[in-house]
Amino acid sequence: MGFQVAIDGPAGAGKSSVARGVAQVLQISYVDTGAMYRSVTYLALLQGVQASNTCQLEKLLHQIVTKIDFQVVQGEQHLFLGDMDLSDSIRSQEVTRNVSTIAANSLVRKYLVQKQRDLALSWPGVVMDGRDIGTHVLLHANVKFFLTASLEQRAKRRYDELVKKGFHPSLTELMGDIERRDQMDIERDLSPLRPAQDAIILDTSCLTQHEVIEMVVALCRLRMTQGEA
Repeated sequence: MGFQVAIDGPAGAGKSSVARGVAQVLQISYVDTGAMYRSVTYLALLQGVQASNTCQLEKLLHQIVTKIDFQVVQGEQHLFLGDMDLSDSIRSQEVTRNVSTIAANSLVRKYLVQKQRDLALSWPGVVMDGRDIGTHVLLHANVKFFLTASLEQRAKRRYDELVKKGFHPSLTELMGDIERRDQMDIERDLSPLRPAQDAIILDTSCLTQHEVIEMVVALCRLRMTQGEA
C-alpha cells in the first residue's frame, strides 16, 4: 500500500483545494470523491432517476462507475465520464441541493467506495478528500485530517468558487444549502460526517489556503519520516 492521506470535512471547508495542493507538493495522486458523488447526482437528475428507485439507480451505476476518470487539463483536475468532461456541470446549484440525498443511498456508496479504494490501491501515493474517507474508505490511511470552518466562511468560499466558474449564485441561498447539507451528512445512518478518532482537526476559518496546505504537508512529511524510521 502506498502513502495515503485522508482529508474529511463539511461542504466549503476547503478540502478539495487543500487536497489538490498537498498532492501537487508531495507529487502523489489526488481523488476528489465529492466530484464522483456529484457526477452520479448530475446524471440521475438528467435521466430522471430517483434515489428511491433501486432498480433504475443500480442500472445507472452499472453504466457509469467504470467510466469515471480523473484527468489533468491545463493544470487542473477534471472529472470525465468516458469522453465527457463533467467538471463544470456537476457544480450547479441543482446538483448541490440533491447530492446529499444521492450520497446517503447505500447502493451509491457501495459502488463508489469500491471505486475509490481501487483507485487508491492503483497508485503509489494518494490524497483523497470527502466526508467518510478516514472513517470508512481509507481506514488505514497513513495520516487523516478533518477540516472545518464557520458556516459563513464556508458559504463565502463556495460563492467565490462558483463565481469564478461563471455561475451567479445567491450567498444567502448557498448558506442555507450548506447548512441543510451539513445536517443531512451528519444525521445519515450510513457513514455519517464525523472526524475519525485518529484524525488531526484543523479549523481553517482564519487561515489562508496556502497556510492550510503548508500545515498538512508538514504533518504528512513528518509521518513519512516516522514511517521510514
